[in-house]
Amino acid sequence: MQIVFGEYELDLPCKELRRAGKAVHVEPQVFDLLLYLVRHRDRIVSKDELFEAIWHGRIVSEAALSSRINAARKAVGDDGDRQDLIRTIHRRGFRFVGEAQDFGGAEGSIRRPAETHSGGAPGEAARATASDRLDPAPAHQEIRFCTAADGTRIAYAMAGRGPPLLKAANWLNHLEYDWESPFWGHLLRRLAYAHTLVRYDARGTGLSDAEVGELSLEAWVRDLEAVADAAGLERFPLLGISQGCAISVAYAVRHPDRVSHLVLNGGFALGAYRRGAVEAERRRAMASLIRTGWGQPNPAFRQLFATLFMPEGTKEQHDAFSALQRSTASPEMAARYFDAVGHFDVTRLLSRVSAPTLVMHAVDDAMNPIENGRRLAAGIPGARFVALPGANHLPLEGDPGLERFSAEIETFLRA
Repeated sequence: MQIVFGEYELDLPCKELRRAGKAVHVEPQVFDLLLYLVRHRDRIVSKDELFEAIWHGRIVSEAALSSRINAARKAVGDDGDRQDLIRTIHRRGFRFVGEAQDFGGAEGSIRRPAETHSGGAPGEAARATASDRLDPAPAHQEIRFCTAADGTRIAYAMAGRGPPLLKAANWLNHLEYDWESPFWGHLLRRLAYAHTLVRYDARGTGLSDAEVGELSLEAWVRDLEAVADAAGLERFPLLGISQGCAISVAYAVRHPDRVSHLVLNGGFALGAYRRGAVEAERRRAMASLIRTGWGQPNPAFRQLFATLFMPEGTKEQHDAFSALQRSTASPEMAARYFDAVGHFDVTRLLSRVSAPTLVMHAVDDAMNPIENGRRLAAGIPGARFVALPGANHLPLEGDPGLERFSAEIETFLRA
């Protein structure tokens, strides 16, 4: 069955949104959300109904729902101001207000492209094969636990299918919240399209043990070792983001036989305490503020972090990031974590990395200047460096660098 509205077509057998016969990339949840609203276009659909229909009763924040609604609007050329197609009904829910028509009675029927759009050669869309499309990302993840060398319990998750991709932990992850969040969810689902994505919560944060003794580069490398072993990974690509880059470098040097490719984004080899007096003093001030302001009901200080991480983010993304930080680690643990990362130094390890390496960094990264990424790449033999457009520390949905980020990783891992 296909549902057509204006220039757009929802192709149910392929789970694709198309415009003039060409596929428009949308996350599976966004496709399902758009499809549900169009199918129920004769009435207002409540938030609770969408939570049940799309997330099947799992606990999901309203911020996650708003992010998917906004992504659906963007995919079909709508926006929050005009709401020409998807209208927010105050305190009641959402309604699809565009004109739409169904074609084909069975889920598997295929309509000729020429029947509903004029662009493209006849039959062009029908000739697309399954290998030309991304498989739908998994609707769920499986969370497990393992034990690090010092007895710390580490939570890790597996999602997707295909060859493995292991992501090192970074600043205050939470396996459950990240999966649905408007600043992590889109990225994790992209990675899980073609891979079995394995990721974990760093000690002291998320679902891993909250109160731990040691926080250090060495401890975090041992946690990564425990997860790789527990997940049964023998040889795999390793992804590091932010401080996860230094952890990934140390692991790759220690286990060169297990790391097939190394992908690093937004990282550094030298922590802020080791980059000079000015950066060290700024780091100490921020660590002190974390201890005193992190757990306060007023989110003002956490919003400072949100702005540094994503200066181009929306208010919704800032609010969600602030809430995540508060719920993921205690003020003391967050401050200790921040302090430990500031002392990282893997500069002497860079020349010993033997795995093919891709280093990416946002040009205007406000949290970690791009020069640190360049130095990281320069120290690794044969590393390829890619400067991504944008200022956000992590590519957000709609960022100019997001598509480049995804494409570079997939091209690199296929090489």
